Amino acid sequence: MKLPLQIRFIGLEPSPAVETVAREKASKLDQFRPDLMSCRVTIELADKHKHQGRQFAVRIDVTLPGGELTVDRVQDEDVYVALRDAFDDMRRQVQDSVRRIQGQTKAHAPELMGEVVRFDSEGRFGFIRSEEGDEYWFGPDNVSGLPFEHLQVGAEVRFIPETAAEGRQAKRVSLGKHHFE
Repeated sequence: MKLPLQIRFIGLEPSPAVETVAREKASKLDQFRPDLMSCRVTIELADKHKHQGRQFAVRIDVTLPGGELTVDRVQDEDVYVALRDAFDDMRRQVQDSVRRIQGQTKAHAPELMGEVVRFDSEGRFGFIRSEEGDEYWFGPDNVSGLPFEHLQVGAEVRFIPETAAEGRQAKRVSLGKHHFE
């Protein structure tokens, strides 16, 4: 980390033991992103007027090149549990930022255009023919934006192709906006 860790206690006395745990957990974030610029941890006694069941709230702000990550108000009656949960959430965010940088974000399948070509005799499922001539099965759970019953043979649709164990399947079927040729 480029700047020293900042730890702030609100509504409770600073604790060297809690501070040590926060420092250990913050240093582990550097393992995932050595370019982290700063980390600020706020530990607050949320209900300081209660004598039992008091909640500790933890907030973590991490600055990195191009942005800031925040975990806000993770609460627990045990300050160490609140710290652990907050740092677990921050670790996931830091790891996600690394995946984005490395281009490992999930790529979505391209959307295809097609035409509804037929339904089964009971109207429980249907088939779409893509512009390439491939047929895809779809059911009521695969239709979005309109009721399954409103689709008719010849309707122009957009869909996400998927290969399942049963064969080709169309996901997120919706009425198309382009002319099917």
